[in-house]
Amino acid sequence: MATVKAFHGVRYNPNKVDDLSKVVSQPYDRIRHGLQDQYYDLHPYNIVRITKGREQPGDHSGSEDVYTRARDYYRAWLDAGYLLRDTKPAFYVYHQTFTLPDGTELTRRAFVGALELAEFDEGIVLPHERTLSGPKVDRLNLLRATAVNFGQIFMLHPDPDNRVNAIFDAAIAGREPDIDVRELFEKDVRQQVWVVTDPEVLAQVTAEMAPKTGLIIADGHHRYETALNYRAEMREKYPNAPANAGFNFRMVTLVSMDDPGLTILPTHREMHDYEAKTTSQILDEAKQYFEVTAMDSRAALEEAMAQATPSDRRLGFYDGGYYLLRLSDPDVMTRVVPERAEEWRMLDVSLLHELMIERVMDVSKEKVEAKENIEYHRDLDLAIQRVDEGKAQCVFIMNPTRIEEVKACSAQGEKMPQKSTDFYPKVISGLVAMPVTPDDEL
Repeated sequence: MATVKAFHGVRYNPNKVDDLSKVVSQPYDRIRHGLQDQYYDLHPYNIVRITKGREQPGDHSGSEDVYTRARDYYRAWLDAGYLLRDTKPAFYVYHQTFTLPDGTELTRRAFVGALELAEFDEGIVLPHERTLSGPKVDRLNLLRATAVNFGQIFMLHPDPDNRVNAIFDAAIAGREPDIDVRELFEKDVRQQVWVVTDPEVLAQVTAEMAPKTGLIIADGHHRYETALNYRAEMREKYPNAPANAGFNFRMVTLVSMDDPGLTILPTHREMHDYEAKTTSQILDEAKQYFEVTAMDSRAALEEAMAQATPSDRRLGFYDGGYYLLRLSDPDVMTRVVPERAEEWRMLDVSLLHELMIERVMDVSKEKVEAKENIEYHRDLDLAIQRVDEGKAQCVFIMNPTRIEEVKACSAQGEKMPQKSTDFYPKVISGLVAMPVTPDDEL
């Protein structure tokens, strides 16, 4: 049973920060390639100073580091009035409006609330991707230092009739949003937030969420597992804390699995610094698993890939020319990974990693995990450019994972390979934060 409660959020003070676009950011795990510097330059109170602060010489000496500075920034910004805590508990209705490459405009509707933490074996919350230890250590150190949830966990909940959205639609009807902003990195996405404090609406939503199980973590697995670890530490430290203590909850952004704005983009794989085989050899050896067809153009490849079905799996390949790789024998995955569920075996990313990357290219799971020869791209143009410039040997071009596949794998307890899903757009940081000390009771 899912317990979702309203909370007293901490938000930027619009009287102090008149342009919120300068203080919000992408989630911490997307801040790379100079983006951190851009956020630093935007505004002295940009949230990135807390969520993904710059390391400095001497940080590992034990006196000061990125985590203690994050704590100090947070406290100083509160003291100076740049951050304010809402006086009433609230749910935060969150709409993201964006345009797909084909020109279709969509709005993904969500709300931000405090979810009572549950272990995965309870069936209330389900993961769908594997996690790595490094990011969890980093996020736990930040949480220990600040005792605040700054980043969101993007979570899907079953709501086929969109009853929760209907409650919130009625609550915000005719109201201007409390936040209306576009973030630096994804300027094309309009981010709108309405603060909902009506006790009747809060009670309705909590009651509507209560019977639900099988909530799926779409984005934020490391943050969720970090919250579980932090809860365990805090329960040991404060054994007499009440059940509604803040550390027993995690701030999450909840989206209906049936929301028409729910969008998954493909993540393409660039293979670089690879010398074991030529791309001609790779394509030749791929024929033991796939029908390999040279395509006249990128457009022709994309048209062919769009015809894929759950029983007709297709990958793309680029090494200066375009190729369609069409799985010729679905039973091969049963022989290769008999221990995995059928739902996992027939994922495009599973076919790619098990057959092409590991067996044909002989790149091990350990090397993939360490990113020795692989780079992930949302932007296919950039990946192709890398090959054209001689900086990579080839690119595997992917279709997006379907939401039905995410549901099926999660239901089977199967975790997808990393970077299986790219839910678009990202849930940004800096809209609202949630303190989780023992004294913050929900």
